[in-house]
Amino acid sequence: MSSFEDLKVSAEICELLKRQGILNPTTVQEKVIPQARAGNDLIVQAKTGTGKTLAFLLPTIERLKKIAVTQELIIAPTRELATQISKVAAKICATLEIESLLICGGQDIDRQKEKLRRVPQLIIGTPGRLLDHLRRGTVQLKNINKIVIDEADELLKLGFIEDVESLIRETAKDRQIILCSATMPLRIRQLAAEFLKSPKEIFVETKTVTLENINQVVVKIPADKKFQKLVEILQNENPYLAMIFCATKENTSKLALELAKKNFEVDELHGDLTQQQRNFVLKKFREAKIQILVATDIAARGLDIEGVTHVISYDVPRDVETYIHRIGRTGRAGENGTAITLVAPSEIERLRRIERGIKKNISVKHSANKNSRAKQIKKSASNIRAKD
Repeated sequence: MSSFEDLKVSAEICELLKRQGILNPTTVQEKVIPQARAGNDLIVQAKTGTGKTLAFLLPTIERLKKIAVTQELIIAPTRELATQISKVAAKICATLEIESLLICGGQDIDRQKEKLRRVPQLIIGTPGRLLDHLRRGTVQLKNINKIVIDEADELLKLGFIEDVESLIRETAKDRQIILCSATMPLRIRQLAAEFLKSPKEIFVETKTVTLENINQVVVKIPADKKFQKLVEILQNENPYLAMIFCATKENTSKLALELAKKNFEVDELHGDLTQQQRNFVLKKFREAKIQILVATDIAARGLDIEGVTHVISYDVPRDVETYIHRIGRTGRAGENGTAITLVAPSEIERLRRIERGIKKNISVKHSANKNSRAKQIKKSASNIRAKD
C-alpha cells in the first residue's frame, strides 16, 4: 500500500492528513494525483465515496502561486457539494497559505463581491452564481489555468452544461481540466472532446458497491398504501435519525407535511429552500432536534451527517448510482444502518435494474432486530453527545 509521501504530497499536507486520520491514499487518489501533478487533462470516472475530492484538490492546490491572481476554478452542481468541497479545500489552503472562496447561491452577493476583490487563488462554486458574477464583472477568469468539473453527470441532469462551457471559454487557453463524473453520457463525452486536450482516462471501479453494514430491504406495497406503511415502519423502527427520499420537490413537501400531522419530528430539504433555510434545517437534523429529514436527491447531494440510522426510499430511484448515494447516508464510520425501499407495482422494473447494478437481490422481508437497533440508537446518541 502506497503513502501520500510516495505520491510526492508535501510534508505539510501529509501532516495535515495524518491529524485527520487519513494515512493512506485511496485507489482514485493513487491514480489521479501523479497525472494531475504532471499537468495532464483528466477524465476521472469514479463514484461517490471513492475519495476523488482529495484526488483533485491535493495536486492542484499545491501548484498554486501565492500571488493575487485567481488561478483555479472548481465547478460543482449543487450548493451542498460546493460547500463540502470548500470545507476540505479550506484546510489545505490554510496550511499552504493560499486563499480560497466559495461562490454559490443563497449567499449575500455584495459580501461575495467584497471577498472577490481580495482575489483568492482558488474559487469553488456553482455555475449559476459564477456566471452572475462574470456578467457583473466582479470575477476575472482569464488567468485561471486549472479547472475541475465535479460530478459532470449531475451538472448535465440539472441543465448546467452550457453554463459550464461558457465559464470554461473565459479561462486561460493553456488550462488544465480535470473532469470527474460517476457516469459518462454522450453529452459529457462531447464536452470533454471540445475542451480537454489528449486527456488521460482514469476509471475506478468500486469493489464493494454496497456497504456490508447496511441492511438493505424492500417492502412491496401498492402506491396508495405507501404512506400508511411508512408510518408503521417509523413507529416500529423508531430511528434515531432517518432520511426519507422522494423523487420530486412536491412529493417531498407533501410527505413532510403528512408526517408532521402524525406528530413526527420532521422537516424537508429541497431546491426551493433558501440557503439560510437549508442551513437551519440541517443544523436541526445534525443536532437531532428533528429525527426525520425528507429530501430530494439533488438537495441531499454531498451531505455528510453522522448518526443516520435509517434511509427510506419512498420513491424508488431511477438508477443504481442514485440508490447507492441514498443508502450511503447510513452505515458510516463502522455503524450499522438500515436502508428500506418502498416499491409499488409500477416501480418493480426500477428495482430490478438496481439489483442488477449492485449484483444482489435485495431482501423482500424486513427483519431488523429491535435489540440491535436499540443498541445502535444508543451508540449514535452517545457519539453525538460526546461531540457536543
